Amino acid sequence: MTERATKRPEGFAKPTYWSNAPAPAPQPGVQHDELSPTRYGDWVKDGIAIDFS
Repeated sequence: MTERATKRPEGFAKPTYWSNAPAPAPQPGVQHDELSPTRYGDWVKDGIAIDFS
């Protein structure tokens, strides 16, 4: 098994676009009254459930 690298190699220079700022806090999601077809895998068309899988 190869050991995991835990230190940066010598001579490593951090790119200028890297930041030390923390990641932004996640925004609350949008709640919908209907069930999400992407979550449950079905779409309803003319009252008939259609499964694309």
